[in-house]
Amino acid sequence: MSSYILRRLFLAIPVLLGVSILVFSIVRLVPGEPARAMAGPNATPQFIAQIAEELHLNEPLHVQYGIYMRNLLQGDLGRSTYFRRPVATVLGEKFPNTLRLTITAMFVATVLGMSAGIVSATKRGSILDNASMLGSLIGVAAPVFWLGIMFQIFFSVRLGWFPSGGMEGWQSYVLPSLTLGMASAALISRITRSSMLEVLRSEFIVTARAKGLTERVVIFKHALKSAFIPVVTVMGLQFGTLLGGAVLTEIVFSWDGIGRLMVDAIQNRDYPLVQGAVLLLAVMFVLINISVDIVYAWLDPRISYSSREGE
Repeated sequence: MSSYILRRLFLAIPVLLGVSILVFSIVRLVPGEPARAMAGPNATPQFIAQIAEELHLNEPLHVQYGIYMRNLLQGDLGRSTYFRRPVATVLGEKFPNTLRLTITAMFVATVLGMSAGIVSATKRGSILDNASMLGSLIGVAAPVFWLGIMFQIFFSVRLGWFPSGGMEGWQSYVLPSLTLGMASAALISRITRSSMLEVLRSEFIVTARAKGLTERVVIFKHALKSAFIPVVTVMGLQFGTLLGGAVLTEIVFSWDGIGRLMVDAIQNRDYPLVQGAVLLLAVMFVLINISVDIVYAWLDPRISYSSREGE
């Protein structure tokens, strides 16, 4: 498996290289002079020239990209033009907040989604099944910002159970985690239901029931592990999606994370910070996908990585 992991890491290099080229190009294709846009409308010519010199904006594009990649390989993401600090330092302060929110949202999505999917599969055609599928449809269709505002109105304004924003105490995690995790919970629920229904029709489940095993043992010891394999794929992709898609949730709940930071960076034309944030999220997404493949081997030893290496 170690050779497969190394191969996956090696194949991730072109992906990250493509992301860096794409972000680098888009930032510099913005209409107008990048240095003037970053400096602001009231900046002096001296300050504009200083920014252009710091970011090598007077050089040809291929030279600029070469300098950017050289610094990147040395661990230098550049310097934020708005915060006037290294990009790595700014991201290091904000990223843990987004990571904690994403982990709690993923926990909510997994618990709600798998519970609903298992109940729906084992009670197929019942009221619980129909209610679960209706809830999944609503969860996928409801816009994140609308759902967050509804949670604020009901749980914060009317009931006063949880704060409407901020990052003080565990209570502040509840509403943002629910808001961010509802769509993923709906998707996990549907995948879990579909996978469980397929596994429950398998011959080894029929054999387990014929041996006189209780339904609880059949479901949670035999069926769930086999049904969990496709769910892992969805969970891994959803974790990466939540990590990069927390922008609206962080804005609605005044969450001081990387999503809100990216919005501020775009508004202030802080292009080095935008580049660094997007590259960080791309790296995390690639690492999450590799981690999902590793979990496959733990769940199902029949998966052969040596055969994949020969493909």
